[in-house]
Amino acid sequence: MPTITELSELSGEYVLDPEGTRIGFIGKHSVGPQVRGEFEEFEGSAHLDGDTPSKSGIQLTLRSQSLQTRNRFRDDPLRTKFLDAASHPVITFTSTEVEHVDGSRFRVTGDLTLRGTTKPLTLDVETTGGEHDPQGRLRVGFRGSVTINRKDWGASANAVDTLIVSSKVTVEFEVAAVRQP
Repeated sequence: MPTITELSELSGEYVLDPEGTRIGFIGKHSVGPQVRGEFEEFEGSAHLDGDTPSKSGIQLTLRSQSLQTRNRFRDDPLRTKFLDAASHPVITFTSTEVEHVDGSRFRVTGDLTLRGTTKPLTLDVETTGGEHDPQGRLRVGFRGSVTINRKDWGASANAVDTLIVSSKVTVEFEVAAVRQP
């Protein structure tokens, strides 16, 4: 399985591989360890232009109800009060600009819609490599993170909701994408 080393070799249409992708967050808790969670249901696609990265773009949809921290006493309020999953079943990110910073690093700006509020967001993204899998499909990896104040999108329960998870959370992702034929 040869490894891909040139950006131009990555051009094409991609879909996320759910088995090789993790999209989650880390936040502080008022007492104890950090709160870690992830979304178990999502879908996404990307158009990659290795010759002109600024022509690339991504679309991501997360299912709000799929948020999981492995603590049902925390998960229920996060889904119902923070995310209001019943009224806002999806969280979306649609890129508006892709900038090649250097080497394997990119800056991706787009619109994040959470709880019906859309605001711009810029992600630092790094490619983690590309290679053909045993079936001959090109797989590309990306990782990155961004720290947000969830309250900017109205994701809060009440005045003391930081007892459940801090206002500032770091969204982090490790993505595997498969090029479509």
